[in-house]
Amino acid sequence: MNFLEERILKDGVVKEGNVLKVDSFLNHQMDIELFDQMGEEFKRRFEGKNINKILTIEASGIGIACVVARHFGVPVVFAKKSKSINIDGDMYIAEVESFTHKTKNQVIVSKKFLNEDDHVLLIDDFLANGCALQGMISIVEQAGGTVEGIGIAIEKGFQIGGQVIRNLGYHLESLAIVDGMNAEDGSVEFRVYDEDK
Repeated sequence: MNFLEERILKDGVVKEGNVLKVDSFLNHQMDIELFDQMGEEFKRRFEGKNINKILTIEASGIGIACVVARHFGVPVVFAKKSKSINIDGDMYIAEVESFTHKTKNQVIVSKKFLNEDDHVLLIDDFLANGCALQGMISIVEQAGGTVEGIGIAIEKGFQIGGQVIRNLGYHLESLAIVDGMNAEDGSVEFRVYDEDK
């Protein structure tokens, strides 16, 4: 069991409807030491990849992406969920559906910050149905850039997102893959994977 799985068991809360609340350390209150361990692990897992930018979606992925970016020594770009008056010029746009919020949003990235020379690592806190990742992949493709890899904190392995993204041929690394949860007793079952990865 790795450090993130241990933290989920210690502080995560399972709710009805396959909801795993990790807001005490991941996506509301943020444990920066934990994020630093995650950054170190993503750096190890994507060693040798030519990464010059990290892309995430607001808001929950930003904190993780920023700490991961320190390990790679690269900037973070985040896709915004609505057009604001301070984004000028041309934009890449993708539509994404949120599993958590049950909403569809257009996400946008200014063309100034992503182009064909970029080798991008996508970072996000959760992977459920894969819509957010497909939106980010679409934005990198529109820019003519290359998706070098995808780093996820927690993947819900019982939903289709991980399989869909892996079937598309992307190098996807999830630090914790949840294969089952039980709201009645609060238990979480993790995927067992090869420790030598």
